[in-house]
Amino acid sequence: MNHRILISGASIAGLTLAHWLSRHGFQPTVVERADRLRAGGNGVDVRDQATAVVDRMGLLPQIRAAATDVHGMKFVDADDRAVARIDIRDPGSVEIMRGDLVALLHSVTDVEYVFGDRITALRQRDDGVTVDLAHGGTRRFDLVVGADGLHSATRRLAFGPEADYLRFKDHYFAFADADAALGEDRWVTMFNTPGKMAGLYRSGNHPQAKAYFIFRSRPIAVDHRDVAEHKRLVREAFGKDRSWRIPELLDAALADPEFYFDALSQVKMPTWSAGRFALTGDAAWCASPASGAGAELALVGAYKLAEELAAADGDHRIAFDRYHAAHRGLVAKKQRIGVNVRVMVPRTEGGRRVRDFAARLRS
Repeated sequence: MNHRILISGASIAGLTLAHWLSRHGFQPTVVERADRLRAGGNGVDVRDQATAVVDRMGLLPQIRAAATDVHGMKFVDADDRAVARIDIRDPGSVEIMRGDLVALLHSVTDVEYVFGDRITALRQRDDGVTVDLAHGGTRRFDLVVGADGLHSATRRLAFGPEADYLRFKDHYFAFADADAALGEDRWVTMFNTPGKMAGLYRSGNHPQAKAYFIFRSRPIAVDHRDVAEHKRLVREAFGKDRSWRIPELLDAALADPEFYFDALSQVKMPTWSAGRFALTGDAAWCASPASGAGAELALVGAYKLAEELAAADGDHRIAFDRYHAAHRGLVAKKQRIGVNVRVMVPRTEGGRRVRDFAARLRS
């Protein structure tokens, strides 16, 4: 039985996998590049099969108590008048801030953690994997699972260059902290110009608001860790627009040390495993933030991976294939994001009017 399993990444997928592997008698170790759990992030949805997963972990009451309590989305004009609203409340779904969910998952996952470190090399053999860590020397594990996000270093080391698997979806996005006084409580407020969206997210249970920016673009050659360049790109895209509350939101976002920017991308892979290596979460199948399904896919996928390893008594040759077969249908469904993007970021003024008209009919 392959007992010793290294998981790279201490976010939703990595922590969920570690929890269930531990419960099944495995010995997981979680290595995380950051020196602590990442507390930031946007709202994420726990729904459908994911609800059952967190319920089995004993976390559903705490997740409901920490829910964002957001009522819906509203689209506004340059004078901040609501032109349409969409109620998004769903009794079968709970939205929670990503950092809150990560903290709850960590609270019920008692395994070995290695913070402030990362994998630098992987050497696979018939009987295990030799792993070099940047600061922790060399260690041996039976299996290695990458749960380290869209720009997974584990995927690059085990499967090849990032460019082979990322599919750019014609947009870039950013989010950061913003002044809560700028938006309506319990609503996501969105303002559009052709090919762009600036928005404000106001949770009902959190004092801190979030600013959002999305803009349509051709691919831009940019390092995903170059925060200064990220801020320059967002300033270039929105800095000349004095409409609505864009100047205030932009100033707040660019001043936030936790400012986050990336391409709207998906990960498409023919398989999520190679010998003793496997991937889960965004590293394997990122559906992009436009899907609204990142947490759902991470929770369900990590749970299924642990279940298949337990059912196969640790035999990765059986478990990894079953895991892929069990989860790929849901991933394919959630990666169909075209409608979501058109709703959030209409390409033309005419498209915006059609969107607003459809939203008024729905409300």
